[in-house]
Amino acid sequence: MQLEQLRSITDSFAPTELMPVLFIGHGNPMNAILDTAFTQKLVETGAKILKHSKPTAILVVSAHWLTKGTFVCVNPNPETIHDFSGFPDEFFAVQYPAVGSPEYASKTAELSPEIITTNEWGLDHGAWSILKHLVPAANIPVFQLSIDYHRPMNYHFELAKQLLTLRRKGVLIIGSGNIVHNLRLSMVNMRNNSNKPYEWAVEFDEWTKKQLENRDFKSLVNYQQKGTIATLAVPTVDHYVPMLYSIGLANKNEELHQFYEEIDLGGISMRCFQVG
Repeated sequence: MQLEQLRSITDSFAPTELMPVLFIGHGNPMNAILDTAFTQKLVETGAKILKHSKPTAILVVSAHWLTKGTFVCVNPNPETIHDFSGFPDEFFAVQYPAVGSPEYASKTAELSPEIITTNEWGLDHGAWSILKHLVPAANIPVFQLSIDYHRPMNYHFELAKQLLTLRRKGVLIIGSGNIVHNLRLSMVNMRNNSNKPYEWAVEFDEWTKKQLENRDFKSLVNYQQKGTIATLAVPTVDHYVPMLYSIGLANKNEELHQFYEEIDLGGISMRCFQVG
């Protein structure tokens, strides 16, 4: 490694202002190529963050990288993963050519004995479909942390706290999922040409909004206590867990701003918020 490269990497680990944390309800993968109120809000949010302080790297916890064990990707050139089917050709043509960040990924693994490095991943659509709007130039290194699907909710909330120092190293951390995500019943709505929200979806999303406002993170970790509406809103935890990382990274009394809300296809919450 040349001296200038080493100096650049060393400088990038220097303390920075506290970077914000995002949670993005990414919804339909087609949002990657659509111009909607949701994607316009992502563009606006990304521009504000970049204007204030350009991140040295971006870490994404996506609903679409599920593993047994927690992994961080050290791939220096992550591919754009088109992890779906049945979409138009223009969608599969989309590339997000950001480089990876083996250095920051390795540093992330050092923060917890639970985290294992791997180069066997790229950027799934939970990452690139939102980054395409947040950072359209793709000029910031991006790496991903997987979700150990076999762990309880509190594991993810507590692991997030161990990553807090990354916010002081210029890393923008993004949880990407959906707080309410019942794809099966949303597809029923789609077949019926309806976008009317289910009552349980609205109720659970509004309950989540209130817990975020009150900073009652413990209730969000123990969301199953909401009973039937929780079972309907979160039939599987893959899209819910990224939100736990975002709130787990919040400092005490730190501002939490909810900047977008919508129920799409009746059963998918597009709620987004920013910490800091």
